[in-house]
Amino acid sequence: MDRTILIVDDEAAQLRLLEGVVARQGYRTRTAATGEEALAAIEAGDPAIDVVLLDLSMPVMNGIDVLKALRPKRPDLPVVVLTAHSGVRNVVDAMRAGASDFLVKPASAERIRSAIDNALESNALVGELEPVTERFVETLSFEDLIGASPAMLEAVDAAKKAAASNIPVFIEGESGVGKELFARAIQAASDRRSKAFVAVNCGAIPEHLVESILFGHERGSFTGADDKHIGKFEEANGGTLFLDEIGELPLDMQVKLLRAIQENEIDPIGARRPVKIDIRIISATNRNIVDQVATGAFREDLYYRLNVFPLRIPSLRERREDIPALVNHFIARTASSEEKGQKSIAKEALDLLINYDWPGNIRQLQNAVFRAFILCDADELGVSDFPQILFQMERQGGALPAREPAGTGRPGYAAPVSAPAPGLLPVFDPAGEIKPLEEIEADVIRLALEKYNGRMSEIARRLGIGRSTLYRKVAEYGLVEKSDDPGETSASAAAGR
Repeated sequence: MDRTILIVDDEAAQLRLLEGVVARQGYRTRTAATGEEALAAIEAGDPAIDVVLLDLSMPVMNGIDVLKALRPKRPDLPVVVLTAHSGVRNVVDAMRAGASDFLVKPASAERIRSAIDNALESNALVGELEPVTERFVETLSFEDLIGASPAMLEAVDAAKKAAASNIPVFIEGESGVGKELFARAIQAASDRRSKAFVAVNCGAIPEHLVESILFGHERGSFTGADDKHIGKFEEANGGTLFLDEIGELPLDMQVKLLRAIQENEIDPIGARRPVKIDIRIISATNRNIVDQVATGAFREDLYYRLNVFPLRIPSLRERREDIPALVNHFIARTASSEEKGQKSIAKEALDLLINYDWPGNIRQLQNAVFRAFILCDADELGVSDFPQILFQMERQGGALPAREPAGTGRPGYAAPVSAPAPGLLPVFDPAGEIKPLEEIEADVIRLALEKYNGRMSEIARRLGIGRSTLYRKVAEYGLVEKSDDPGETSASAAAGR
């Protein structure tokens, strides 16, 4: 793996141990014994550092100090914090300072590998685009939402109706479609516009901290609770609480959330009496919550409490005609924020962007335009300024999607006309429609079974699921026959041979 991991620890023995673990996993390593040395290595950039494993407790300049010094300069660099103390205060401080993950020493080699892999994956959208920090203004109106496509206008019209009342809104849409932007616009058009808007990503909170972060805690209520902490519900009191990725909320917290909504009160950890709240709930997800309800992963009663006003945000693939306006907006905004001259975009480059499927949606488009603008020395962005997008299109068979003939009843663009390249999975059926998720999932598992020769442990690790889940899915999809040993599956059977 051509990735460099910087390991920072003031204990020489621990430093050597971590270096050995990371090196055996195929990564290049750099080491630093102090925070100052770590910052110097990152700033030097030779080699470029991809992930930092950072000890929290170091003399002179501790891990929090390193994070605070690093984040303004390198907001994109994933940092995994390691500490011998798992107190809530340490975790909260590290996450607020910008840590990507948190490991308690001694961490297993598998846990370290998983943390590094997750950090690398979360830092790389399709095409490994550099992230762009989203700068939200205090108020965002519906007029600030760009797009005049039928799908976009329908979503905006529904959102305006939602803003006219205080009922809970449930926003569904893929990652990167702008669910938080819609939530902010709803808040700005409601009678709570002058009150707080508090956004919480439920999927980014460590599981053991969810209750404290949402509902707060009293000083001394548990080990590590050195101070009183006001939860997000109290922060949003009188205003709007936006619960993003609500499908990631643990079941025990779903019970507490349901009670908070029903009773309009919360119970901070260690508090003697409940706290009354008056908030408007807007929740969002990129998952199929109905499926989660069916499997018991999400409470049905909570789902109906949240899904009073459903709002679906279209993907960028469903509103391709909005891409030119979005591109011009991102170019203008980048020129302003970077204090550089305005640029245009060539028709060929714009056609490339229009025909790409954008799995990362608007967020990915914004990142692509930002990167192209910064790297382009000319006054016009061309096809060559979008190498990642061009590469992805070429991997899909080398053919760009063509416009559908007029009168087909489907606006926009058709799927690529050529067959996918080897190793790629088609997401369209013969009629040009998106295949059901179950079929796509079955294709992915089938491909993994072939690639890894039926090695179920390896396949489960690569897919990021448990072995029991993998066995269940291959049985459901009829992809494999179990061997005589009920706990194992033969490689030849798993691979379909």
